[in-house]
Amino acid sequence: MFLLRDDISEIAALLRKGSVICYPTDTIWGIGCDAFNEHSVARIIEIKGRIPDKGFILLVSSIEMLKRYVPKLHPRIETLLSFHQRPLTVIYERTVGLPDFVKAPNGSIAIRVATDQFCQELIETFNGPIVSTSANKSGEPFPPTFGSISSEILGTVDYVVKYRQDDKEPGEPSAIAKLDRHLELEFIRE
Repeated sequence: MFLLRDDISEIAALLRKGSVICYPTDTIWGIGCDAFNEHSVARIIEIKGRIPDKGFILLVSSIEMLKRYVPKLHPRIETLLSFHQRPLTVIYERTVGLPDFVKAPNGSIAIRVATDQFCQELIETFNGPIVSTSANKSGEPFPPTFGSISSEILGTVDYVVKYRQDDKEPGEPSAIAKLDRHLELEFIRE
């Protein structure tokens, strides 16, 4: 299906070289890069006109990949991730192996297990988390479809994924949740 239009291994190679991509996620169109490449993350901050000390959302391909960075995954979160109907981003207070430049000032990080097959295959082929931030300038509305992305954004990234460019169904941002200090789930965005 999408492999006829985009070569996933080629996109993964671009990410390894430090490229910034515009791609469809399981929610809305995003701008992404290798989460471990500080130069690429700085480019995304510049492209979006974003404040530099705001944390990013990272996408992983599976719960197993998530456990590389959140080895003490609470069973309540794991169950929720397995059964939640809508894409769910979870904020984790403690992680291992992730660079500070993608984290919030308090050290927390938002991570989503991608539910979209294209994203899962790309992340698996890349073999690591990918930054995911909406494909718009900071402070502007998120693009619900590919056609809503500004030409300025599209002109500043290194590669624009072809898959799902013709989708007309508008996307929505994910729900965001975290465990509070009482280990109860708190939804920040539903």
